[in-house]
Amino acid sequence: MQLGFIGLGIMGMRMARRLLQAGHSLAVYSHSKAKAEKLGAEGAQVAWSPAELASRCDLVFLMVGDTEHMREMTVGANGLVQGIRAGSVVVDSSTVLPSASRRVAAEFAAKGAEFLDAPCTGSKAGAEAGNLTFMIGGNREVFERVREYFLPMGKKLYYVGGNGMGLHAKLSQNLLLALTYQGACEAFVLAVKAGVPPELMYDIIQNSAARVGILEYKKNAIFQGDWSTSFSLKWMHKDMSLMLESGRELGVPLPAAALVRELFGASMARGHADDDYASAITLIEDWAGAQVRVKEPGAGD
Repeated sequence: MQLGFIGLGIMGMRMARRLLQAGHSLAVYSHSKAKAEKLGAEGAQVAWSPAELASRCDLVFLMVGDTEHMREMTVGANGLVQGIRAGSVVVDSSTVLPSASRRVAAEFAAKGAEFLDAPCTGSKAGAEAGNLTFMIGGNREVFERVREYFLPMGKKLYYVGGNGMGLHAKLSQNLLLALTYQGACEAFVLAVKAGVPPELMYDIIQNSAARVGILEYKKNAIFQGDWSTSFSLKWMHKDMSLMLESGRELGVPLPAAALVRELFGASMARGHADDDYASAITLIEDWAGAQVRVKEPGAGD
């Protein structure tokens, strides 16, 4: 198949590169011409619009920031649907509103094309290493037909159900992630303010029923105060807004998610929007007057 990729941000650039490195013929498009040309220098073809890219490709992957950007790239004035060929497949790995994704899928179906929602988790490191986890919604036969093209980017592929169902799974997973991380932040700050060393508190948590997987990934960021971005706070905040909107559509109250979204929003207002969401701990630290840091070189590694 001739593959296409739209969206070359922190995740998309690395995902597209994995496809290139696997030997696939790849066309790319990005709002940033420089990003597209960077992959062009590595062997990708550069398209000048989503519609043009669609006219060349059998399978297009999409990885953009939010619902509006997804709609622009897919069904906008110069979007994929304007150039799509019957029988082609579009796989959207963006995290967007499930009901909006279903409406876009219907527009592609009217053109004789297939649309899968396939949001992924694993952040920057997972995209770099090709070990992302994908949650797929849409026609199962179509997914099985293109399954092999996911494999350079991730090996854990979960088929969830019809259109939008991959997104429902992703938002539910991110809801638990965000709430768990906020709980870990509060627990660490409480312990440190009382005088418990953070390294000791980490060992206690990770060797108890309260074990938190996300701490394995965010421990060093917290201990060193390093907010280098793997998954930005603004995108986690965006995902939480999607959770709440989806919850309203489904009649599911999400009170804890609503509170944590506001706390993350407060951290964004303090200048952390583009930092990794690990930086959300700074809000509680400042309120409490205690920092969860390890001062000794190498400590917390």
